[in-house]
Amino acid sequence: MMEQEQNQYPHEEEFRHDLTAYLLSKGKVDGLLPDAPDIEGKWLGIAEAYLPDGMREFAAYPTVSLGWMMYVGMAVAKYWDEDWELYDKVDNLYTYLRDCIDYDHMDDYISQKVLLLGDEERRQLAVLVGECAARSNSRLRHLPVEPGTSEAFRTYVAALHQLYLMGAAVQLKAMGYHMTRM
Repeated sequence: MMEQEQNQYPHEEEFRHDLTAYLLSKGKVDGLLPDAPDIEGKWLGIAEAYLPDGMREFAAYPTVSLGWMMYVGMAVAKYWDEDWELYDKVDNLYTYLRDCIDYDHMDDYISQKVLLLGDEERRQLAVLVGECAARSNSRLRHLPVEPGTSEAFRTYVAALHQLYLMGAAVQLKAMGYHMTRM
């Protein structure tokens, strides 16, 4: 990660380390996280579109605000595998997903209609995403960052970014992609 990006998103490495360790312990990601420039390339547009919704929900439903971004990362990874030539042309994959149903039910839509999971798989995924969101929320609340500041905003975005990337990593592994050193 470039030094400028690290300054733009304070504490991002802490979120990455915590989520990676947790997901590794559950066998949901490989030790080497994917380098997926197509998926990463969608991040900025997705984040800009997501922030009004995510920030509105954060005060009352912080784990939803955080966790939904992990679902979005999974959906983007699925679209990348399924037909990237088609989905890459979608103006904004977040608004596309949200507008298929609504913000509040996006988790159900993604797990049922995009990832095509059965009832038990959806339940297990909800537990996994919920734990990742809760861990990130706990970290946000315990970092030495003053609420309401620009640093707090950038730290929230850092958490969202890592949840997006972890969602993509989880989905890529679930689809059979395994990351190894060359």
